[in-house]
Amino acid sequence: MSPDNVIDIGREALTITVMLSAPLLLAALVTGLIVGLFQAATQINEQTLSFIPKLLSMVIVLVASGPWLLQVMLDYTTQLIVQVVPRIVGV
Repeated sequence: MSPDNVIDIGREALTITVMLSAPLLLAALVTGLIVGLFQAATQINEQTLSFIPKLLSMVIVLVASGPWLLQVMLDYTTQLIVQVVPRIVGV
């Protein structure tokens, strides 16, 4: 296996990681922004106020996008097992 193949596998793994983490991070970002605007408008300066809404929004996004996340992980793992492992072993 050449170094180029290893770099390609690593790059694809990082791309999949970003794809899988993006929905949860975007949900936390949008919820934090909304709660921050609410806190600024009402002048409530409580640090722990944004924790529960962020947690709930991330759970909702995880439940909604769970099947897609699982399918992407399964496809990548299957691709690694079927295509990459035989090249490493030399079969």
